[in-house]
Amino acid sequence: MPAYIIFTRTKTIDKSELEKYWALVEETMEGYPVEVLVTYGKFEVLEGEPIEGVVIAKFPDMALAKKWYNSEPYKKAAIHRQKGAVYHGILVEGIK
Repeated sequence: MPAYIIFTRTKTIDKSELEKYWALVEETMEGYPVEVLVTYGKFEVLEGEPIEGVVIAKFPDMALAKKWYNSEPYKKAAIHRQKGAVYHGILVEGIK
C-alpha cells in the first residue's frame, strides 16, 4: 500500500534555517522512490487551527517512508527544519 508523509507548518521561527533545510532536503530523497505531490501550494484550512503550509510526499509503502525519514541524510537536514519552524509530521497508509 502506498504511504504518505504529510508535514504541516504551523509557525515559522527562523526563515534562514528553513532555507538551509530546503537546500538539503531534495538530495536526501535520492535513491528513494518518492513522489512529492504538494509543496506549499495554495490551501484552505477547513477545520482546526491555522497553518502556514503543507507538504505531501508519496512513498511505495510505510517501511520505505520510515526508512527515508530515519535516514542520516534526512536527520541532518531535518535539524534545520526543526530549528526553523513548528511542524506536525504525519505518516499515513493509503488504500491504493
